[in-house]
Amino acid sequence: MKNSYIRALFLTKEWYTMLISAIVLFVLAFFFNILFIAAVLFLLFFAGITLLDYCLLFFVRGDVSAARNAANRFSLGDVNEVTLELENSYPFKVSVEIIDELPVQFQERNFHRKIQINYSGRASISYQLRPLSRGVYEFGHVICFVRTPLRLLQRQIHAAVPQEIKVYPSFHQLKKYQLLAVSDIATTGIRKIRRLGHSLEFEKIKDYVPGDDMRTINWKATARTGNMMVNTYTDARQQQVYCIIDKGRSMKMPFEGITLLDYSISSSLALMNVALLKQDKAGLITFSNKINDIVPAERRSGQINHLLEALYNQKTDYKESDYESLWATVHKRITQRSFILLFTNFETYSSLERQLPYLKQMASYHLVCVVFFRNTLLKEIQESQPDTVEGIYIKTIAERFDFEKRQIVKELRRHGILSILSTPQDLSIDVINKYLELKARQMI
Repeated sequence: MKNSYIRALFLTKEWYTMLISAIVLFVLAFFFNILFIAAVLFLLFFAGITLLDYCLLFFVRGDVSAARNAANRFSLGDVNEVTLELENSYPFKVSVEIIDELPVQFQERNFHRKIQINYSGRASISYQLRPLSRGVYEFGHVICFVRTPLRLLQRQIHAAVPQEIKVYPSFHQLKKYQLLAVSDIATTGIRKIRRLGHSLEFEKIKDYVPGDDMRTINWKATARTGNMMVNTYTDARQQQVYCIIDKGRSMKMPFEGITLLDYSISSSLALMNVALLKQDKAGLITFSNKINDIVPAERRSGQINHLLEALYNQKTDYKESDYESLWATVHKRITQRSFILLFTNFETYSSLERQLPYLKQMASYHLVCVVFFRNTLLKEIQESQPDTVEGIYIKTIAERFDFEKRQIVKELRRHGILSILSTPQDLSIDVINKYLELKARQMI
């Protein structure tokens, strides 16, 4: 108990200012005797007010408590809000400096806020965090340094206990993009996807209303009821959609602090959620130097949560990816024709050539779409106007890499393989748009 009264005590700048003032008065009193009595009185006043401040902090019944309110899980790459709720039970107004011990992943070592709380009052402070990697984030204590109106001393209080929060792939995108799943036209910016005809999956017969396609009139039902009746159709359902995520070393490249692997994980989660809302089955395969996780394509209750947990637990040592094992697994485990999106990254044409035979094998059984990334830094270099030999050399190399990316797209198309070349920030919407486009064209 005695130690708590000492260890929790901290001096303020105001206390040191008054101490220095007392010392200065005693130094001046050495030369001017008339100041000695004033110096002694000031020292006694200083000691008395310090003792009073100490008693108010430690012996007056009261405390400052805090609670950290945050979601049970954070969304990767998105803004997540944290709120600190504070309560003052002292019988006087206090000033509080708050230090929240943030998880080490944020590398924030100077986080503090200041606030004043009235006697028997409450206050709250909110701040936002943007995690850049998946995993468990450990929050420490919420430490409050409390001052009375005298402001000479401050008491340290550990006001909230440590807390663990898991960071999952960006599930905030699920609500953002699920509207596309229920609309007949997917609109993303200025791009629109027009439906071609209708699918052949019959849904029901209904009364004709102006605007219905005349080609869907059901003449037999019309003759039987005496009213104009039309057939309605719906998208073909229960198709299998697989997201295959490459966890090899090519996916380690960071963009705005987040790796390409995590961008792929968040985008695949958003796509599979849309596929499930469109009544299709969603599945997952992850691989690196070997096959890691396989979630069979299903449309059951809780499938999206099952996929979310599988994506959260993805870890990798970024070894060389084995496409031969991937093809063997796909051929063995996916027996029904499916739509396969392969999230990977080919930086050079030669890297594609090594894996092209396995991609062609998959494309002969399934509808395959290869998703890889456009390097935004190269675009900035290409648009620059260098004035040195080194700058010209760098720009030439950048143009060479960009040319190879375009060649990769052409080569994939030549072998009947679809492709999406996207920037990391546009990946989710580009992938979903491609899925809806293929759905509208009845290719899935």
